[in-house]
Amino acid sequence: MITVMLVIMIVCLLLGFPFMVALITAPAFIFHEYFPFLNMSILIQQTVGGVKPISLIAIPMFMFAGDIMTAGHSANRLLDFVSAFLRHVRGGLPIVTAAGCTVFGAVSGSTQATVCAMGGPLRPKLLAGGYSSSFSTALIINASDIAFLIPPSIGMIVYGVVTGTSVGELFIAGIGPGLFILLLFSIYCFVYASIKQMPVLPKADWKERFYAVKGAVLPLGFPVIIIGGIYSGIFSPTEAAAFSVLYAFILEVFVYKTVKIRQIPSIALSTGIITTVVFILVGVGTAFSWTISFARIPSLILPGIIGEAPGQTWVLIIISIAFFLGCMFVDPVVVIIILAPVFRPVVQQMGIDPVLVGVIVTLQCAIGSATPPFGCDIFTAIAVFRRPYLEVVKGTPPFILILVFANAMLILFPEIALFIRDIGFGK
Repeated sequence: MITVMLVIMIVCLLLGFPFMVALITAPAFIFHEYFPFLNMSILIQQTVGGVKPISLIAIPMFMFAGDIMTAGHSANRLLDFVSAFLRHVRGGLPIVTAAGCTVFGAVSGSTQATVCAMGGPLRPKLLAGGYSSSFSTALIINASDIAFLIPPSIGMIVYGVVTGTSVGELFIAGIGPGLFILLLFSIYCFVYASIKQMPVLPKADWKERFYAVKGAVLPLGFPVIIIGGIYSGIFSPTEAAAFSVLYAFILEVFVYKTVKIRQIPSIALSTGIITTVVFILVGVGTAFSWTISFARIPSLILPGIIGEAPGQTWVLIIISIAFFLGCMFVDPVVVIIILAPVFRPVVQQMGIDPVLVGVIVTLQCAIGSATPPFGCDIFTAIAVFRRPYLEVVKGTPPFILILVFANAMLILFPEIALFIRDIGFGK
């Protein structure tokens, strides 16, 4: 049965159909051929039910807030802030790039938005500083993937909805791994620049730093309010998303006046188009996941993969490999919707913290998004920077190895993710 589903999906993709068509055609065929006694309307119910959870409202609102701030000058203000304090160290430019992508990820929650917003001003600076095109592009792609871990994270929202895990806890647990990866990237950039003997930029004086801090205070309030509000229990992630839209609107329209009110409808339309794609994938992915669960496919294949008496470490390794491979070929949202319910019974049976699993899954989605052959951020970079595929992927291996190392450390030392969560939620 699973072979039939895979063949149908591959044929649909080879014929040029969108992935969402392949995702619904396969379970529809299985229903018709293997379960003729069931009403096909069940698939429609599952598709509609997939987008019903109220927590999903946070996705378009966080995206809308990020789009408003992207349309304004918040990205440049954040970049100037990071640059004022880090540009003078060895490898300062790439370190500023990694830190800038991390900070902006805490504003947008989207890897693609971070590639576009931060890559535009930073890539020319890296090239002018003597760094190769492949290194610069790979750094921007992989540093932008930290946005998948730093709240607000769209991937974490989807995982929380699918598995019933607290989105607030996931947000807080993503902070530690995100900062840890930023540290690893910074060390690599320092070593790379030292070996290549790259020039060092002049150190900013305290006057420049003062104005940089002054300009970044309000944009930095965005993640502070979201994380602080959730951490303190003032509001839920969904309420934080609503507040983030209001905050971004007031900041860019009335305070900085970089976005005109007449631009808001077009920004909302852009957000709506992207949200539509995401929600269609969520709906059909839910129907697909329900079909393979009803057909008991996970119970047939998981014992052979995981073993009869697996340890927690082995289960986390298998989960990491499965999501890593899946996100190399398919949109991370779809992979989460399909695979998370498959592994959920095993996670519950083994007594593994679902928040830890959620962070590991999100990290794998981040890695897969920047991994050839079909990582989505690779093609975003190709479109934004207008560079050939081979040049874009040439510099990615070192960063992928760093991310894989970070995942291994997360499995061996879960406290990297759970320490802040345990303090904030009293666990």
